[in-house]
Amino acid sequence: MKKRVIRDVDVKGKRVLVRVDFSVPLDPQTLAITDDTRLRAALPTIKYLIQEGAKIILCSHLGRPEGKIVERLRMAPVANRLSQILGTPVRTTKDCVGAGVEAATKELNSGEVLILENLSFHPEEQKNAPEYAQALARLADVYVNDAFGVAHRTYASTVGITKYLPSVAGFLLEKEVDTLTGVLDSPTPPCAAIVGGTKVRDKINLLENMMRKVDSLLVGGGMGFAFLKASEHNLGSSPVPEGENEVAQRLIERSAETGVHLLLPVDVVVAKDYAPEAKSRVVTVSEVPPSWQIMDIGPKTTTIFAAKLRRAKTIIWNGSLGVFEFPRFRSGTTAIVELLAKLDATTVIVGGSIAEAIEELGLTNKMTHVSTGGGAALRLFEGAPLPAVEALPNK
Repeated sequence: MKKRVIRDVDVKGKRVLVRVDFSVPLDPQTLAITDDTRLRAALPTIKYLIQEGAKIILCSHLGRPEGKIVERLRMAPVANRLSQILGTPVRTTKDCVGAGVEAATKELNSGEVLILENLSFHPEEQKNAPEYAQALARLADVYVNDAFGVAHRTYASTVGITKYLPSVAGFLLEKEVDTLTGVLDSPTPPCAAIVGGTKVRDKINLLENMMRKVDSLLVGGGMGFAFLKASEHNLGSSPVPEGENEVAQRLIERSAETGVHLLLPVDVVVAKDYAPEAKSRVVTVSEVPPSWQIMDIGPKTTTIFAAKLRRAKTIIWNGSLGVFEFPRFRSGTTAIVELLAKLDATTVIVGGSIAEAIEELGLTNKMTHVSTGGGAALRLFEGAPLPAVEALPNK
């Protein structure tokens, strides 16, 4: 990484403000954290600061309070879970800026950890307001950005604050940027990309950039609808947003121009209704009944995709291949996840939905890298800069 990182500065005895991405899922009834992956991803940076004798001040948003105080989105559950993981107390504050918070940070001893209240309780956070960035800067001597998940956002706590404090990247931010740029800039060939999820239009820059880097592109999920329609298949009631058919047609032509092997589903699982227990069956892509919709890739498609992936040495994956939230329609995604877990290849996963699927299957540690930031990772893969990374000084 060309940017300065945490090991490049002396933090002993200093108050260090660490921007983390602790926007974790909460149980709506108990407010218990249902997935602490993002907390664990920040541990290398936090533990390093503890060992170096820093006074650690963590800050993050949680959910989308839209600039208002929302009681169920307070940081207390996050602090409790982090305390359990670290094995050391994690204190909280009633706000994230102000005289009371400044006093609390000055009372910290070396090695102690404090987490500020939800940054997004203040509308100035997302507006990147200078006065809010300055208020945060008054809490510390050094700023560390370890929040890759929001590195594509121009917030006061990710960009604005770098104007007022010595600033560096944390270990997670460094790892994410180095891994993702490395796999895209110089992948070990042959390189295959799997793209699922929905909305071709939202990923057009990603797909066009991918086609300059990969040898094969495997398309499934809702993303595949537009490609299949552009290939003159009848999709029944499967939704294709207006204009996406034309975008997909252009990308099909682009794949032919670049020599990228484009693989689309040849059979699919269709259902009469979009429901977890809907009546379903497997059909070829040319036999989708008029009132049915596609819910997953079929067994023949899974076999074809698997054969291509077995020959790959680098695999990049974004988006599930079916409606993974419905157990009956996750067979395609599950089969490909289980295959990747066994391959001798570099496997890089980006995007929340597929990362959650891999976590649920207990196979995260079988992948080379599972990114903590879907939007930021996709921005990198599009070839676009990340504002929060650009704001950090070079070495």
